[in-house]
Amino acid sequence: MISEIHVGRSYPPTAPYVVSAAKVAEFATALGDAGNPAYSSPDAVAPPTFAAVLSSAAWGAMFDDPELELSLSSTVHTDQRFRWRRPLRVGDAVTATLTIERVRARGTSAFISITVALDADGERVCDAASTLLHSWPDQEAA
Repeated sequence: MISEIHVGRSYPPTAPYVVSAAKVAEFATALGDAGNPAYSSPDAVAPPTFAAVLSSAAWGAMFDDPELELSLSSTVHTDQRFRWRRPLRVGDAVTATLTIERVRARGTSAFISITVALDADGERVCDAASTLLHSWPDQEAA
């Protein structure tokens, strides 16, 4: 079960995700910002929160780690922050690498702080930091 001993654990990077103009346009539309030329010009960039799509792809490795005994269905995403170095651009091939930064287990719940490093073609683009609240309904957490 996840505990403080897992702090510092990192998982392999995800397969590269190529940021496409179509996906940027879909995301901008979902945000209600479809007319913004920053997201549709020939030099289009992705909306800043597009990083959540890429960073959440890295969560699978953590939830698939049997030692942690985590379930996505028992998890609430409580906080999200981004530290940008440059915008995501159409054409970037982005990998996401998750690291467990902090675990605070109390009773049948644990707050888990993670950081996902987003790298595009070998260059760090963004660090996406999240806090997750996980609950184990029928057992004590470590």
